[in-house]
Amino acid sequence: MRRKLEAVALHALVIAAAILTAAPLLWMVSASFMRPGAATSSPPPLLPAPHTATLEHYRALFTSQSLGRYLLNSLVIAGCGTLLGVAITAMAGYGFAKLRFRGRDPLFRNLVLLMVVPGQVAMLPMFLELRELGLINTLFGAMIPVLAPIYGVFLVRQYALSIPGDLLDAARIDGASELRIFRSIVLPTIAPVLVTLGVFTFLSAWNDFMWPLIVLSDDARYTLPVALANLAGEHVQDTELMMSGAVVTVLPVFLAFLFLQRYYIQGIMAGSTKG
Repeated sequence: MRRKLEAVALHALVIAAAILTAAPLLWMVSASFMRPGAATSSPPPLLPAPHTATLEHYRALFTSQSLGRYLLNSLVIAGCGTLLGVAITAMAGYGFAKLRFRGRDPLFRNLVLLMVVPGQVAMLPMFLELRELGLINTLFGAMIPVLAPIYGVFLVRQYALSIPGDLLDAARIDGASELRIFRSIVLPTIAPVLVTLGVFTFLSAWNDFMWPLIVLSDDARYTLPVALANLAGEHVQDTELMMSGAVVTVLPVFLAFLFLQRYYIQGIMAGSTKG
């Protein structure tokens, strides 16, 4: 009986925590369909009044506010940055785990030490380097921070250590090139952790506000978070429009996580059992 009560209490706490977490997001979606001024009435309604739900705020975002252009910029930066970042970290992590070269361990230790340096500290030298390379105010320059995250190299390296060395040596004896070994043996083995890393990278690139604000000077190249902040400054009283912009910003990452959650959880669980 006691165990049943404890289980009921635990489930009740979990449900209450889920409701408290989801309530602001649900109200954000609800407010985006309300008529102008309805969300700021007192007390604010939980749902749009019957027969008054409207899509005019979403239409305004993609017509007068040109949010589609910013959405495309964010998709390019986050999508391409994630693909390139996962590819680079996969090769680097595997190299540090299984390939032998001079200075491998000291170099990896120095990389791990750099993880304690705040990202904001590196923004100025990174900006100066990109300026010399002519990459300021470009979409590629905006995706630079996610192309080779140190935590990603560390994560893949720890996962790749579990690959049996005898298996790789047998493939080399059979005449397989290092590229063939990486493509046919290593990638399928580390796929779960790469999906997990891809989710983290995509979320980081999609939600990043400071670096795109620094490196992009042309408003035609702004990302969604930057454009939404500017929109809030211009339409500070239009709460419903702001909620619509927030929904458009949150929806892609929510869908990405929804479809990839099985692989994401698999990577997390598998990573907890790897040496």
